[in-house]
This record gives sequence, C-alpha cells and structure tokens, in this order.
Amino acid sequence: MWRRLNSLRARLSLLLFAAGAAGALIHAGATQWPLPQFLQWLHAQLTIPPQASALPAPPPPIPHLDIYTALGIGLVLLLLVASWLAGRAMAPVSRLLRALEGAVASYRDGDFSFSIAASRRDELGELIRMHNALGQTLREQRQHLVQRELLLDTVVQNTPVALVLTDASGRVAYANIASRRLFNEGRSLIGLNFAELLADAPEVLRQAVESGEDALLSVEMDGSEETFHLSQRAFRLQGRPHRLQSFRRMTRELSRQEVATWKRVIRVISHELNNSLAPISSLAHSGAELARRGDVDRLPNVFATIGERARHLHGFIAGYASFAKLPTPQPVAVPWAAFLDGLSLHCRYALATPVPERAGRFDPAQIEQVLINLIKNAHEAGGEAGEVTLSIVDSALELRIEVADRGPGMSDAVLSQALLPFYSTKRSGTGLGLALAREITEAHGGRVLLANREGGGLRVSLLLPHAGSR
Repeated sequence: MWRRLNSLRARLSLLLFAAGAAGALIHAGATQWPLPQFLQWLHAQLTIPPQASALPAPPPPIPHLDIYTALGIGLVLLLLVASWLAGRAMAPVSRLLRALEGAVASYRDGDFSFSIAASRRDELGELIRMHNALGQTLREQRQHLVQRELLLDTVVQNTPVALVLTDASGRVAYANIASRRLFNEGRSLIGLNFAELLADAPEVLRQAVESGEDALLSVEMDGSEETFHLSQRAFRLQGRPHRLQSFRRMTRELSRQEVATWKRVIRVISHELNNSLAPISSLAHSGAELARRGDVDRLPNVFATIGERARHLHGFIAGYASFAKLPTPQPVAVPWAAFLDGLSLHCRYALATPVPERAGRFDPAQIEQVLINLIKNAHEAGGEAGEVTLSIVDSALELRIEVADRGPGMSDAVLSQALLPFYSTKRSGTGLGLALAREITEAHGGRVLLANREGGGLRVSLLLPHAGSR
C-alpha cells in the first residue's frame, strides 16, 4: 500500500489534484474574495472625498469584474502555480536524465565506473538501481574480457607460428614475436606496409602471399631450406576488412613425419613380401612333393602360380625402387606443341593459357610422367572432368606449370603432408604421385606448391627455373 502511494503515478495524481484545487481557489479569489474587497478599498483610497455636508456620504459600491477579466487574472495566476508545481514534479526526473546522460557518455568512452546514488523508492529509484546493476555487470564483463585478451595475447605472442594481421590498406595491424623475427629482425611491424616487407623476402614466399590462398612451400633461408605452411583468411574486424596470414614452420615436423613414414613403408613392404613369399614357399613345397610322387601333370599349374606371385612381387618392388633410384634428369629443349600433343594421348585436360612461344628446357619424359600423375589425380578428385585445367606461364625467371581441378581440395592436415613419400588418403593409393612430382621437380632445381583454390579445388604448381637462373 505504501509503495502504491509513494509511486510516481500517485505523486503526479496528487499534483494534478492540487493544480485543480488551486484553479478553483484562484477563481473564487478573483470573483468573490479577496480581490473584489481589495479593489473596493483601493478605490476608496484613491477617490477624492466630497465637501462636508449634513448628510453622511453613502459607501462606494463594490466594483464587480467582468467574466473575461476574471478569467484572464485566474489564468495568469494558474499558470504561475502550474509552472511551480511542474518544476517540483519534474525536478527528480530532470536530475535523473542528467545523471543518465553522464552515464551514457562514460559508457561511450569505455568508463563503466559511473553509478548513481539511489535514495528514492518509486519507479525512478528502481530505474537507478537497475542502471547501477547494469554498470556492475559491464565492469565485471570488462574485467573478464581484459583477462581473456591478456591470456590470448600471451598465447599468440609466444606461439611459434608467425601471425600477421593486415588491414584493408595492407598495413600491419597486429604481429606476434615470431613474425617480427621472420620479417623484420625482431623489430615491430605495426603500421608498416606488409607488401614492402615482403619485397625483401624470398620470391616464392611473396608470390604465395599475393595469391591469397593456402600453400605449402619451401624457402631458402640462412643457407638452409625451410618448409612453411601458409594459411590466409579474410574477415571483418570492427566492420572493416582484414586479412590474417599465418606462417607455420614445417621443417622439423616434416622430418618427424618422414621418419614415421619410412617406418610405415617398412611395415608395408614387409607385409607385401610376406603375402607373396608365403604362398611361393608353400607352392614350392607342394611342387617338390608332386615331383617326388611322380605327379607331373599338376606341376605346370604350381609353377604358373609361383611365377604370377613372383611377377607381382617384382612389380611391387620395382615401383618403389623407381622412386628411390630416380635417374638424373636430362634437360633438353622441348617444343611445346609436340609435348602437349603427346601428353593429350595419355590424359584429358583443358589448356587454360596460351602456349608459350619459347621452348621449355627440362627432361620431357620425367615431366610428362609428373603431369600424367597430377592430371589423373585431378580427375579422381571428384570435380567436373571439363574443369581439369593445365596452365603454362613462362616468365623471365621461371617456368610455371599448373594443374588445377574443382574437387573438394585438401584440409590443412592433408595439405601439410601431401608431399611426403607414401602418404595417401586413398585406400588403394601408393602415396608416390605427389612425392614423385616433388622429387623430379627438385631434381630440376625447382619447387612444388600446393594451394586450395577460391571456390573449391586444388592447384598444384611446378616451378622450374630457366637454365640461366639456377
């Protein structure tokens, strides 16, 4: 009950009732008492007394105001009373609005320490208490965010992966310790143009960043070869476009994976040898027993089965030996028209670039075998057959041959291991296709790049240096 009487609505009702009562009193005072009596007294004081006579002078009549004059006077007095009452009624609301205005300005500036003293028990007091609770919640959330940002910044700054965040103009907005060491000798990168920093970096690294795609690449750094996995993502930060590039060193990880791969290869070879040698041994024993008993009619079948298993084993060993004993490439001048005609006899592809006028210089048999494997893999990726393309770009420094498809591409985990020998995601795959492409290309003095394409698909690039640029 007390809360209802103390509410803002009850107070405004009382003030309106007081304003109505004041209006009635003002009207009565202007028409009945005391205004008419005051005017009579004032008139008597200002009237010149008549000359003395025997008869007493009659009292002056009480003046009466017309209705318009009374209403005018009443309205003026009522306006003054209403203005005073309105000021009393709106004073706490005005103070609260000014306080809320200051609080909003503080929140806009990031200061959540602003609070309002709550001494009222009406709706305005409830609003003040809710505002103070909101401020307390915002302060707690900000403290949590600061702690999380500090933890995240500590983790990001000390991660071995080099991270560079650039804004829409290409300037570095954030960079961790690893990126400062990689691109600027440990100095800060904030505010610098990332493209200008890459101008002093190896060419293959600059081209990979400019492509805007994920890639696995090898770079000559400090007299040794470093393998990086480049990941690039575009997103909007505070409504503005940004790009995050991460450079992960894969050299040690690839070395560990290569050791694990060789162990797996040994297990595969042992398994295959056992699968072939066990039936050969059994058949040889059976053949000897048949010969001892003089049953020579069944010996041809036994020898034929032994020969089949031996040929299978020979083919299996020869496939792996060809990878281990890759001959040294014999580069010669290769006319592109004849080379592409011969390639089209083995596989289907769409030529996406004009044929270079200058002849290439490489080992045609080895490069043809690489392209046959890559185009075959592109067809097996699951995309449209007509979207398997071959691109040949002859620049001043190197020859770039690319095979692209519109399949699902590769995940980051597969992309980082795809060039390892004997690594395959196919159930019946040998894992030698991309590894053989890498071996042949590096034997030519070149590099192999893997990158997912915008819109889906994979691009495998062979970068072969010209004879004068090796």
